[in-house]
Amino acid sequence: MFKIKFRPTTPDAPLWLILLKIFGQTVIFWSLFLLVIPAALIWLESILGCPAFRFNGQRVLGVILFVLGGSLGLTSGAMMGIYGRGTPLPLDTARHLVVVGPYRYVRNPMAIAGLTQGAAVALFCGSWLTLGYIIVGFFLWNYYVRPIEEQDLLHRFDRAYADYQRSVRCWIPCWRGYSPSTPETQGNDK
Repeated sequence: MFKIKFRPTTPDAPLWLILLKIFGQTVIFWSLFLLVIPAALIWLESILGCPAFRFNGQRVLGVILFVLGGSLGLTSGAMMGIYGRGTPLPLDTARHLVVVGPYRYVRNPMAIAGLTQGAAVALFCGSWLTLGYIIVGFFLWNYYVRPIEEQDLLHRFDRAYADYQRSVRCWIPCWRGYSPSTPETQGNDK
């Protein structure tokens, strides 16, 4: 079984470098998951003769959802860099627990952002296979990646993450933002 190894960013990494890495990772992920894979699926649909779905306003709705999801993803990435002092990737992960910005309201804003953008691409193109790809991506992330990530967070941040996990839902944002009860939850290492 494939094991993900989490390694925090080096303590002396300058913020500009962390943010540059996040920007580069975002470009790569968006290009692969929101352009290349959907384009391949749309091409496959055309080969198989699958008709696209269409309804009034679907492209406008797709653009709106893409912008909203992208804004959430970029904001979450910035919070990860600025307050967590790391990137979203396990090989260069945040050194501090991030419970600010979108993370105050939902535990996985980056996953929500990516899935929203993927759904927006499917909607804009009217692609059934792309929509199916996003649904499969949700299940893979939720039942395979998320447990591994949460286990690492519990290991590294102990009670601070356990308190956060109990207070903030994974997928459904809470109305009142999370307010840490201890200073260690506010971004300090154990």
